[in-house]
Amino acid sequence: MYAAECPLITGKGLPGGGAQWFQNPPPGFGGAVNVQALAQQAVSKMGLQGPAIGIAPPPGSKGVVGLPVWLWDNVSATTWGPNTASASAGAVTVTAIGSVTQIVWDMGDGQTETCASPGEAYQASFGNAQPPCGHTYTTISGAQPGGKYAINATATWVVNWQATTGQTGQITVTRKSASSVVIGELRDLNN
Repeated sequence: MYAAECPLITGKGLPGGGAQWFQNPPPGFGGAVNVQALAQQAVSKMGLQGPAIGIAPPPGSKGVVGLPVWLWDNVSATTWGPNTASASAGAVTVTAIGSVTQIVWDMGDGQTETCASPGEAYQASFGNAQPPCGHTYTTISGAQPGGKYAINATATWVVNWQATTGQTGQITVTRKSASSVVIGELRDLNN
């Protein structure tokens, strides 16, 4: 509802206005667009996910105490970025661009590993090289539920946005993924 005022005709015996219903606000009136809400809409459109976990040794096989477990994200726009989306209302558009800044790997043994890169997929040619993102277990996983260490990876997404009004901002969100690994030990017998 809007109060319509017609000051030039008030007092001359003509109707001076009053409350009127407008389905759309008259030009220059009405509520302003909430650009922060538009930025949240843009983030929702991105479909941001937790890491697409890659691990060596792969699930179903067994790692060994004292040897590194390689960790990585199978990079895509929804698991690492960059990812872009826009949302509009009226004449205002907000464009958002987001990327992962780090992944924190909870290794299930009370330790965490923080990696600022997506890591690197293990290949046999790497031999016993140290991974850019990985973890070395010091005890076997036999005492853990299911005989496995539960691995939880939390990606931190930083999304920068800009509105056509000139306003800017930043939104930080986290997304999680899970996997597991079996860790055993090698025994060497000498005769």
